[in-house]
Amino acid sequence: MTTTAPRLGTALARLLILAAALLGTLLAGAAPASAHAALTGSDPKDGAVVATAPKEVNLTFSEQVAMSADSIRVLDPAGRRADTGEILNLCSGSIVRYGVALRAGLPDGTYTVAWQTVSADSHPISGAFTFSIGAPSTTSVALPDRTAGGGLVGTLYGIARYVSYAGFAVLVGGGAFVLACWPRGASVRPVQQTVVRGWLTLTGATLVMLLLRNPYTGSGELSDAFDLAGLKAVLETKTGAALTSRLLLLGAAALFVAVLFGAYARRTDPKEKKDLAFGLGVGGTVVAAGIAGTWALAEHASTGIQPGIAMPVDILHLLAVAAWLGGLTVLLVSLYKAPFVDRSAIERFSKVAFGSVAVLAATGLYQSWRQVGSWSALTGTRYGQLLLVKIGLMCVLIGIAWISRRWTQRLADPKPAEEREQTETEDRETEEAEEAEGARESEEAQGTEEADKAEGAGEADSEAADSTGATRTAGTTEAAGSAETADPERAAQLARQRAAVATARRKRERDADPERAGLRRSVLTEAAVAVVLLAVTTVLTSTEPGRTEEEAGRGGTAASGPAAVPDRPVDIRLPFDTGGVEGKGVVRLSLDPGRTGANALHIFVERPNGKPLDVPEIKVALTLEAKDVGPLPVAPDRIQTGHWSASGVQIPMPGEWRIQVTVRTSEIDQTTIEKNVKIG
Repeated sequence: MTTTAPRLGTALARLLILAAALLGTLLAGAAPASAHAALTGSDPKDGAVVATAPKEVNLTFSEQVAMSADSIRVLDPAGRRADTGEILNLCSGSIVRYGVALRAGLPDGTYTVAWQTVSADSHPISGAFTFSIGAPSTTSVALPDRTAGGGLVGTLYGIARYVSYAGFAVLVGGGAFVLACWPRGASVRPVQQTVVRGWLTLTGATLVMLLLRNPYTGSGELSDAFDLAGLKAVLETKTGAALTSRLLLLGAAALFVAVLFGAYARRTDPKEKKDLAFGLGVGGTVVAAGIAGTWALAEHASTGIQPGIAMPVDILHLLAVAAWLGGLTVLLVSLYKAPFVDRSAIERFSKVAFGSVAVLAATGLYQSWRQVGSWSALTGTRYGQLLLVKIGLMCVLIGIAWISRRWTQRLADPKPAEEREQTETEDRETEEAEEAEGARESEEAQGTEEADKAEGAGEADSEAADSTGATRTAGTTEAAGSAETADPERAAQLARQRAAVATARRKRERDADPERAGLRRSVLTEAAVAVVLLAVTTVLTSTEPGRTEEEAGRGGTAASGPAAVPDRPVDIRLPFDTGGVEGKGVVRLSLDPGRTGANALHIFVERPNGKPLDVPEIKVALTLEAKDVGPLPVAPDRIQTGHWSASGVQIPMPGEWRIQVTVRTSEIDQTTIEKNVKIG
């Protein structure tokens, strides 16, 4: 029987407002897609001052990343590209390292390294740092203030992620609620509308994510969402393949929904209905697991430790969430909009929800260990703190669910079928009586008009009037039908009266049981907390796990501060010209290992053509002006033509040291050259 239900009122409106406000707060407070891969090191390091230009710049990451031709860019002080654009794969075993070759003959100054890539779990990451050749200088390059995955595109992508999770839960959980808990709900229109809207929501959100994927991982410009070349590139990635697979599986899900609310809802034979329910259950489970797998195969479950275990666990986790929260949503709609909900259906859902919570607890415990790994990461990282919030919300949700379960146990038994049919018959008789009353009023008005006409003509007599009155009374029902036909406005008024009576009757049935009203309130509260929980979960999926963050901190990221290149000599070239005969040349100075403590000093003096040059004297002095240390003199010994050496050269502290080299080429020709070097 088609019914007209009252609106949900302000309760669900408050729920939607709460969801929007909370989602905005969480998305605004979260670092824009801080992702699950981290830069754990670089060569040169951030702020390093190297004596000579390195042949390449390389970056080390905590997990595998997808590199493109422009993933690493090195810019000189004027903002020009200093790299060749050739990405070098330097990965070895578990070490994930990529580099870019530099051009030859780079001048001294400060260089900027800007990098952007996509981690294996689909999240974009980016960053920038500087290093200097010879000595720091001014640079015209401004470090980017927008991180990858941020801005308007990042916000829209995050909202689409949240909506897709919600749509998945309603679609899968709603279908499971009908099949496993309330088969009669397949013919209830509000239930049908809720599940179909879940399908539409998930499909729309998936399409939006597919279009936004290119600007989300690239330029950040919303207009690039319609770049066909970029869309083609996205389809070739793991995430693009996952989103495309999700759309294909949603086509199969549409067929499942059509059969569930079509052929299954119309079946009357118990055996046929049971067989069809079995087929829908198996097929629906396969499709639902496939859709859940599109998240597991493309996001954080597919990377890190134990991916072979993590992916099926993630699928189970998502299915349990959908069975609980999606079923809860359909139950809430049914309690407010459906004419009735069987107590047995609510009891069965209570058992399904309990089983879902048990699965969530087991899978969530494993995922927490995998993503956090230590107590310090649980309390000292953003991921761990969000996880604690999620655990707290889960506890609150379980407590409210326990209250709902108590209301279910106290719920009054529904009326037997015979009694319900009798009640409906009485209500129909009441409606017919009210309709007849309205028809009589209409007929009386019509009779009055006819009487006036008869009086004006002077042709009526009392016997005819009595006969007419008797005929009018006997044909009340026929007159009502003719009145409705003759007066459309009156017919519409009667239809509205009938609808109002039916609505009032159904509302009385729903509100007659106080336990049912209490259940509605507790389920509404449970759904509100579930909205918050889903928002926190969405932010968690775009936050760097605590385990990764701690590993990056222990490894010393590129932001660990200025230092010289580790375990590599400081090599500098100093051209000189004393002005005399054989007065031009180059001094090559090497300080090994180029850090505090004892160092070996080697000096090579060469002619402009590269051949060794013998000079009478070489002197070296080291000065740390920032600490008023020095100059510390060093007197190297001549080893052979053009080669001077000194061992045990002590550098007492790190900092920016000025190295002065005095070269004497004759009795009267002498010059001093110098260069600043960062020593760690």
